[in-house]
Amino acid sequence: MSVLIDDLKALESAEAFLDYFALPYDPAVVRVSRLHILKRFYQYLAQQGGLESLSGEEARAACREMLARAYEDFVASSGVEQKVFKVFQTARGEHRVAVGGLRRAVSG
Repeated sequence: MSVLIDDLKALESAEAFLDYFALPYDPAVVRVSRLHILKRFYQYLAQQGGLESLSGEEARAACREMLARAYEDFVASSGVEQKVFKVFQTARGEHRVAVGGLRRAVSG
């Protein structure tokens, strides 16, 4: 598992992640959505709740599957449609406020 984590830390681009997991991809899709793909991959990892309980091979397979899903999300859809980043969520009317900020506003 630590080898996988060390390997992932060394990767610097969406293409590098896709190559590392031997996933086929269309360079045109990655060129347009590279940050969206990586952000969605991170979201899928967070939803998984961690990989610590998995063996190295299981963790690698889980990461590969999540990255493939993240990539596929943007093959047929755009970053604007997927609304991965906060700027797109705000544009459609979703606003998030920290609870601490609300407490300060109410008591201040």
